[in-house]
Amino acid sequence: MTTATEPTAGRTSGPAPLVELEQVSKYYGNVRALEGVSLQARAGEITCVLGDNGAGKSTLIKIISGLHGHDAGSFRIDGEETRLAGPRAALDRGIATVHQDLAVVPLMPVWRNFFLGSEPTRGRGPLRRMDVEFMRRTAHAELLRMGIDLRDVDQPIGTLSGGERQCVAIARAVYFGARVLILDEPTAALGVKQSGVVLKYVAAARDAGLAVVFITHNPHHAYLVGDRFVLLKRGTMAGLHTRDAITLDELTRQMAGGDELDDLRHQLERPEPDVPRGAAAADEERRRP
Repeated sequence: MTTATEPTAGRTSGPAPLVELEQVSKYYGNVRALEGVSLQARAGEITCVLGDNGAGKSTLIKIISGLHGHDAGSFRIDGEETRLAGPRAALDRGIATVHQDLAVVPLMPVWRNFFLGSEPTRGRGPLRRMDVEFMRRTAHAELLRMGIDLRDVDQPIGTLSGGERQCVAIARAVYFGARVLILDEPTAALGVKQSGVVLKYVAAARDAGLAVVFITHNPHHAYLVGDRFVLLKRGTMAGLHTRDAITLDELTRQMAGGDELDDLRHQLERPEPDVPRGAAAADEERRRP
């Protein structure tokens, strides 16, 4: 099994990664948010980043999405050393981020949220207006292409379930040309059925040729769709594995703390009650035929 200390850990034959981080670190003053983290995102594959709260997942998202710059290491897009100037620069390079809280307006219809901030228009000058029919038609067609069959794209997006809203955001990113899709805990606040719906569309994005970076704290969800797994702990890498190199049980064990969990189990075990020697002898005498 490969280990996270190897610079090339997790590399596989095939197309070059669209996004690659190698030994990337990020510091906020004296606080170490990330140190020595490596990750690859390839077209048609899902890279899962797992870790508890405070593990460094949010910082990693901010670096890939262009919100924050890295302080050390290498960040490459299409093999080119890169330092993004901001989220718009990331979008221009085909990197889209779907955040957990979603940037939607609940009372606006689905089609309006689908094009929010990028509305197509028709006409010129004072006659210029939004092309509503195009937006309705395109939103319905693109959602259907991802396998999302909504009865009415005019319904407020707030009436959709949490899983359906996540799926609309994924379809939107695909339509606007994303090549790399970062999903920030898309199943965190969802039940089992809704999580299954989202995971189906995560797989659909992969099958559409996108490189997906799936941030999660749930190893079961990760193992259902993941091709490789990056484990973070307190800002450092606790593991880097391909799917064929680790089982779900081992992934869950490492995610849960591994050896630290075993130590805790030993500490919490109840000691055997002390039985007075005389009482033990009397009890043994009673059991004799």
